[in-house]
Amino acid sequence: MALAWPAAAQAYGVPELFQTLGQGKPRRAQFQEKKTLALLDKPVESSGEISFTPPARLEKRTVKPRPERIVIDGDLATIERGGKQQSLRLSQQPGIAALIDSIRSTLAGDLNALTRNYSAGVAGDASRWRLTLRPLDPSLSNIVEHVEITGSQGVVRTVEIFQADGDRSLMTLTPLEP
Repeated sequence: MALAWPAAAQAYGVPELFQTLGQGKPRRAQFQEKKTLALLDKPVESSGEISFTPPARLEKRTVKPRPERIVIDGDLATIERGGKQQSLRLSQQPGIAALIDSIRSTLAGDLNALTRNYSAGVAGDASRWRLTLRPLDPSLSNIVEHVEITGSQGVVRTVEIFQADGDRSLMTLTPLEP
């Protein structure tokens, strides 16, 4: 005898998740990030605030352990650290661009943009979901094995990046009022 799932559980997939995520509102959150790197004995931890303004502006302000600001607006990424500023075009760095777009596309609810670089699968339901992204381009697979993003309703709670070399980072987000 086969078990039947409720219709609501069967209907929740990637399109439904992205419809919920694509509400088009700016988002702000505090973040705690833990990077586990093979070259280091212990994880590197940082914290600060991250904000997203649809469709393509992502800003990450790190407070600890050292102040740093990264602003990605469209194709331009600007990094401010130690009183110095550096800019680069994402179009000239396809690996970095694809990784950043995994986050921006998810926050924007832009499934078309996301699926240019990733296959996407979702587990769970609207109250607790996990989105798994796998690179489509073999050259990107040499950098990123997969990305897991979890959340509830239209709120992203964690972003975990599993790199091909075994390194990984986990960013935990706590939403702030707009």
